[in-house]
Amino acid sequence: MSDATPSNASAAETTDFDTMTRDIAEVPAVEVIVTVAVNLMSAAAVKLGLTEEGDRYKDLDEARKLIQALAGLLDASATEISSFHAAPLRDGLKSLQLAFREASIVPDEPGQGPGEKYTGPVYG
Repeated sequence: MSDATPSNASAAETTDFDTMTRDIAEVPAVEVIVTVAVNLMSAAAVKLGLTEEGDRYKDLDEARKLIQALAGLLDASATEISSFHAAPLRDGLKSLQLAFREASIVPDEPGQGPGEKYTGPVYG
């Protein structure tokens, strides 16, 4: 075995990491926040069974966690992102909260559902 192979692989990994770091440094914080929020929304929709596969990936416990995280992110970043970005994200969050309430066999009391400590009660 040659010692050259591991060092070359290590150099390639370092170069890729440096490139990724430079790329992320050029992205505005608002875009990062919105991207994370959209990813949380998408994951929650899948866990709620709202995709074409329906119940195949449905897991309300996982959906609850994702919706809670999304609500916390939106609450924490409300003053950092403009209403242009925040309004559609809040609408999406409310839709997910309503879908969660409808999917639950025993719905949470108003104000106790996922993310409702940040958004207030959601009525369906």
